[in-house]
Amino acid sequence: MKAIVTIMLKDGVLDPQGKAIGHALSNLGFGQVGDVRAGKIIEITLTETDPAAAKAGVEDMAKTLLANTVIESFKVEIAG
Repeated sequence: MKAIVTIMLKDGVLDPQGKAIGHALSNLGFGQVGDVRAGKIIEITLTETDPAAAKAGVEDMAKTLLANTVIESFKVEIAG
């Protein structure tokens, strides 16, 4: 079973990486780009077979280590 954790900065938190990407895209001629937010995706292979227990465990991982919950939000998806 695989867990996919998507971590993004919360709304209102300055995202300098997103701003830099947006600026670069604009300079490359992609004028249709508005606001850009950058985040990260973490894939974790699990030995857990119960999807509910797997999701709960990965949410604990995200709260404890993977995301800074003061400035970041996260979403956990369980696949397989």
